[in-house]
Amino acid sequence: MRRLIYTLIVLLALLHQDFWWWDRIDPLLFGFIPIGLTYHACVSVAAAVLWGLAVRHCWPTDVDVDDETPAPSVSGDRGHA
Repeated sequence: MRRLIYTLIVLLALLHQDFWWWDRIDPLLFGFIPIGLTYHACVSVAAAVLWGLAVRHCWPTDVDVDDETPAPSVSGDRGHA
Protein backbone atom coordinates (compact mmCIF):
# COMPACT_ATOMS: atom_id res chain seq x y z
CA MET A 1 0.00 0.00 0.00
CA ARG A 2 2.87 2.31 0.80
CA ARG A 3 4.35 1.95 -2.67
CA LEU A 4 0.96 2.70 -4.25
CA ILE A 5 0.58 5.87 -2.20
CA TYR A 6 4.08 7.05 -3.11
CA THR A 7 3.32 6.38 -6.78
CA LEU A 8 0.06 8.34 -6.52
CA ILE A 9 1.91 11.26 -4.92
CA VAL A 10 4.35 11.40 -7.84
CA LEU A 11 1.49 11.07 -10.33
CA LEU A 12 -0.46 13.86 -8.64
CA ALA A 13 2.62 16.09 -8.65
CA LEU A 14 2.97 15.52 -12.40
CA LEU A 15 -0.74 16.10 -13.04
CA HIS A 16 -0.57 19.29 -10.99
CA GLN A 17 1.44 20.89 -13.81
CA ASP A 18 -1.53 22.08 -15.84
CA PHE A 19 0.09 23.22 -19.08
CA TRP A 20 -2.75 22.08 -21.37
CA TRP A 21 -5.40 24.41 -19.90
CA TRP A 22 -3.07 27.18 -18.79
CA ASP A 23 -4.11 29.72 -21.47
CA ARG A 24 -7.75 28.65 -21.90
CA ILE A 25 -10.83 30.18 -20.36
CA ASP A 26 -13.37 28.21 -22.38
CA PRO A 27 -15.22 26.02 -21.66
CA LEU A 28 -16.77 27.60 -18.61
CA LEU A 29 -18.29 25.16 -16.12
CA PHE A 30 -21.64 26.24 -14.70
CA GLY A 31 -21.33 29.29 -16.94
CA PHE A 32 -18.68 31.10 -14.85
CA ILE A 33 -15.85 28.79 -13.66
CA PRO A 34 -12.88 28.49 -16.06
CA ILE A 35 -11.86 24.92 -16.85
CA GLY A 36 -8.34 25.43 -15.47
CA LEU A 37 -9.71 26.56 -12.12
CA THR A 38 -12.04 23.57 -12.00
CA TYR A 39 -9.16 21.24 -12.81
CA HIS A 40 -7.04 22.81 -10.07
CA ALA A 41 -9.88 22.47 -7.53
CA CYS A 42 -10.19 18.77 -8.39
CA VAL A 43 -6.44 18.31 -8.00
CA SER A 44 -6.66 19.97 -4.57
CA VAL A 45 -9.44 17.62 -3.47
CA ALA A 46 -7.46 14.65 -4.76
CA ALA A 47 -4.41 15.87 -2.81
CA ALA A 48 -6.45 16.07 0.40
CA VAL A 49 -7.80 12.55 -0.09
CA LEU A 50 -4.34 11.22 -0.92
CA TRP A 51 -2.89 12.90 2.17
CA GLY A 52 -5.57 11.24 4.29
CA LEU A 53 -4.67 7.86 2.80
CA ALA A 54 -0.97 8.51 3.39
CA VAL A 55 -1.58 9.36 7.04
CA ARG A 56 -3.76 6.29 7.52
CA HIS A 57 -1.48 3.78 5.82
CA CYS A 58 2.06 5.21 5.99
CA TRP A 59 2.21 7.02 9.33
CA PRO A 60 4.39 5.21 11.90
CA THR A 61 2.34 3.57 14.65
CA ASP A 62 4.83 4.22 17.47
CA VAL A 63 4.96 8.03 17.13
CA ASP A 64 2.20 8.68 19.65
CA VAL A 65 3.53 6.31 22.33
CA ASP A 66 4.24 8.17 25.57
CA ASP A 67 7.83 7.68 26.73
CA GLU A 68 6.98 8.58 30.33
CA THR A 69 4.76 5.58 31.09
CA PRO A 70 5.38 4.30 34.61
CA ALA A 71 7.02 0.90 34.88
CA PRO A 72 5.05 -1.80 36.70
CA SER A 73 6.18 -2.48 40.23
CA VAL A 74 8.50 -5.46 40.55
CA SER A 75 8.25 -5.84 44.30
CA GLY A 76 6.10 -8.68 45.70
CA ASP A 77 4.85 -6.51 48.57
CA ARG A 78 1.45 -5.07 47.68
CA GLY A 79 0.77 -3.31 50.96
CA HIS A 80 -1.25 -6.10 52.59
CA ALA A 81 -0.99 -6.43 56.35
